[in-house]
Amino acid sequence: MQHKRGALLVALALALTGVFALAAPQPAQALTTEKATARPNEDGGDGVIGGMDTRLTWEGTVEGGEEVTSVTLTLPEGSTFDGSTTRITALEGLKRMDVTGEATPSGPSITVSFDQPVPEGSLLRLEITNMQFPSEGGECVVSGSYESAGQTHELADSKPIETIANTPLQSIVNWLDEQPWVEAWNSNQFLGMFLKPQLLVTSFSSLAPGWILCLGIVVAAYPFAIALGLLFAMLKISKWRILRAIAVIYINVLRGTPLFLQIYIMFFGLPMLNINIDNNLLGIIVMAINSSAYLAEIFRAGIQSIPQGQYEAASSLGMNYVQTMFTIILPQTVRRVIPTVTSDFITAFKDTSLLSSVGVMELMMFSKNLTTVSGNITPYVAAGIFYLIVTLPLIKVVGIVEENIARSERGGGPRPKRRADVADNAAAQMKEVAADAC
Repeated sequence: MQHKRGALLVALALALTGVFALAAPQPAQALTTEKATARPNEDGGDGVIGGMDTRLTWEGTVEGGEEVTSVTLTLPEGSTFDGSTTRITALEGLKRMDVTGEATPSGPSITVSFDQPVPEGSLLRLEITNMQFPSEGGECVVSGSYESAGQTHELADSKPIETIANTPLQSIVNWLDEQPWVEAWNSNQFLGMFLKPQLLVTSFSSLAPGWILCLGIVVAAYPFAIALGLLFAMLKISKWRILRAIAVIYINVLRGTPLFLQIYIMFFGLPMLNINIDNNLLGIIVMAINSSAYLAEIFRAGIQSIPQGQYEAASSLGMNYVQTMFTIILPQTVRRVIPTVTSDFITAFKDTSLLSSVGVMELMMFSKNLTTVSGNITPYVAAGIFYLIVTLPLIKVVGIVEENIARSERGGGPRPKRRADVADNAAAQMKEVAADAC
């Protein structure tokens, strides 16, 4: 029983101690942190990048019955206020007060001493330009201290400011910002709008995922387009009228209507039929179907360009139609249509840009978003360069293939090594005979 009474007395004493602690007056903050923000310094974006000059704006309220004589702001290690400039603003309601002072930066800290105390009820704002957050980025909290009535007090931490790590790409942009020729280049209205060097560099990095998606869509779609195109080419030259009619309708409808319309029918029409397909997969399907119509005509023209004698020769060897087609005709057709098929591949690759109209995050969609943020046309020019990276080599390949095909058809192709050696030896002997005759 005594133990229970003792435990009860101890609990009562602890409870009374807590009540007195809560009732005791707490030291009031003479300066309350309202907010701390940073101006975006990402070229073409809205992020705050560490290791780059930006502007820090800190605001606090001086409480009633208090005066503040100085404020020290502190950021995480790696930040710097060196070389910065500070603007002091004190507002009493909507009225601006005449408050001046001196700022003393010291690495990640800066102390602002006021020539006269900031009075109670004032909104104090410090705008510090040309300061830098840590290069590694992260969440940066503004802390520090202030002086009031000759005493130093801790300043309440601000909400974290999200900063982006400074990358090698951004270092290149920083270097470009410091170049006089870049400033002169951007001063030209046309060049600054369409070919801003800093934005061109950042655009290459930002647009790369969209470019890869474009390539992925066309590369995935084209094997199916080739198979469909070959199928409908065979149907169009079939002996059966109904099969020819199906092929003609398929090819003419797809070639005679805009790809833009076909995309809208697939992306907005199928969901109305409760057929829901991933946007990227649906983009592959619509590009394969559209390209197959053009490839069908290419293959049909290639097959019909093979001389009739090839069929007759195969028939004389006892081959049926299927054997003739797959062992004699189609191998020759493929060789002839390679340049045209490559050109169609280039066209299909560029046509993937139309998928941006239905929300597929391909190259032009990324360009549109970046242009909206930056207010500059340079991202579209960067997208054009990405297209050229693919199309120019392919155009060169098409030219080489066409030249080799034309040379081989003229009999000017590479000769077998043994035959070439015999011809060269014969020519050398004829020269010796001619020399002896002289």
